[in-house]
Amino acid sequence: MAALSRQEFFRQLSRGCVLPTAEQGFEQVWQLLLICLGCRVFWRLGLPQWVKHLSTVTGGFYCLYHFFQLQMVWVVLLSLMCYVVLFLCRHSRYKGVFLSVTILIYLLMGEMHMVDTVSWHKMRGAQMIVAMKAISLGFDLDQGSVGAMPSPAEFMGYIYFVGTVIFGPWISFNTYLLAVESKKMSFAWFTKVSLSMVKSLVCLVVSTCVAPYLFPYFIPVYGDKLLKRWLRAYESAVSFHFSNYFVGFLSETTATLAGSGYTEEKDNVRWDLVVSRPWNVELPRSMVEVVTSWNVPMSRWLNWYVFKSALSLGTFPAILVTYAASALLHGLSLHLGAVLFSLGFITYVEHVLRKKLAAIFSACVLSRRCPATCTHRNKTVSASGL
Repeated sequence: MAALSRQEFFRQLSRGCVLPTAEQGFEQVWQLLLICLGCRVFWRLGLPQWVKHLSTVTGGFYCLYHFFQLQMVWVVLLSLMCYVVLFLCRHSRYKGVFLSVTILIYLLMGEMHMVDTVSWHKMRGAQMIVAMKAISLGFDLDQGSVGAMPSPAEFMGYIYFVGTVIFGPWISFNTYLLAVESKKMSFAWFTKVSLSMVKSLVCLVVSTCVAPYLFPYFIPVYGDKLLKRWLRAYESAVSFHFSNYFVGFLSETTATLAGSGYTEEKDNVRWDLVVSRPWNVELPRSMVEVVTSWNVPMSRWLNWYVFKSALSLGTFPAILVTYAASALLHGLSLHLGAVLFSLGFITYVEHVLRKKLAAIFSACVLSRRCPATCTHRNKTVSASGL
């Protein structure tokens, strides 16, 4: 490869990897995109609500079968268990707690190889979305954010919402109801869908084609084993990062295409769903920014339904509980658990240290960027990215 001219290298890379990867990536998801668009158009017809809910259940079932075949039974079983528990606890004030315990037991049973390991790992992402939706709905019912117990059609429509059933992201029950109402298809909506789809394909190409060849070609290293080891580790990290961004932008595409992911101010509708912020991960201000920008909806879910619920135990224990919940949702992996708990410790220490430095020097050096109205005297530090 080193003997190739730069022009020949890029020609072979584009023909042998870039174009086939982008084409295969689109072939894998075009049916999901078409079903999301079909449901969006169908909901614009002014049909009864129960028909809309059943249509998204049907579309969600088809997508699950398309991607996972008969392994989808584990997602269906989890959703049925969640609704049974929610129905039995409908008069309780602890629906979220009961659902959390039920889901925890179910996930632990699966992780302990009571289910075929290959099938279980294949369904992990979809089950994570189901678990997050069910738990958030339980807590929202307890807190009054959702006024009434949803019907079976509403619950299953939320769980199998075509825009989020495969790749996510997590959305709240109220956000799902707004999506089913279906806002007008606008140029801003189409632009958001198109840009997110292009970004997802670019990230897929970078993860699959560019990252494995980037450093060996442009930064050849001879002799120095330590430097070569670090460069190869960074190559692997870049590939892993961009595979996550691919899923994030793809989930933006499907959710927005199905009519979710907008904010409304008076008559102005902004399609502004953000799942990942790559810039904040690759060039972060702090480790807190890395963690929250990796998957923005999941970070919000953990903050709203885990961290705040555990805050009565104290800040540091609440952080540990939050990262433990994240580890359980991602699967029982010693390596992953060690990474997440390390991140919890690092982010807590960084937060405390920055908070003390901000107070001592009256400077904008907190883990998160200060608002324009902050009382710090030295505000220029935030612009430097510290």
